[in-house]
Amino acid sequence: MATPRTTPSRPDALTLEVVELIGSVVARYHEEYEEAAAGHALTGAQARLLSLLCLEPLPMRRLAQRLKCEPSNVTGIVDRLESRGLVERRPDPADRRVKLAAATPEGRQVARNMQNSLRFAREPLAGLSEEERVALRDALRRMLSAD
Repeated sequence: MATPRTTPSRPDALTLEVVELIGSVVARYHEEYEEAAAGHALTGAQARLLSLLCLEPLPMRRLAQRLKCEPSNVTGIVDRLESRGLVERRPDPADRRVKLAAATPEGRQVARNMQNSLRFAREPLAGLSEEERVALRDALRRMLSAD
């Protein structure tokens, strides 16, 4: 008879160190992301929404889910980006009652410029060998798929 796997009540020192390092990486990434957004006169939320829309047009409700915020907040963000010509609303071809938000060519260019200005991820990773980057990528994928 198999016994259930038990989780240790206290993580070991190595696990705690890794968790702390991941937290530091996330904090540094967010700091630089906010700076890059500000360099393009965007808030962090506007930049994240624009980045999502560069992948594919999305309805407001789905944007709100991905950004983990209220749909009314997304409407305001889209309004501000639309007034700058970075985003447009268009009917959903599958259901014309639904409006999709989509990045304009100018919006995609701003998002690309912002992404290219992020040094934090690029510079430290350049110091790792391809084998180390592959191992890091694979470990991160395993961590994310464990949910």
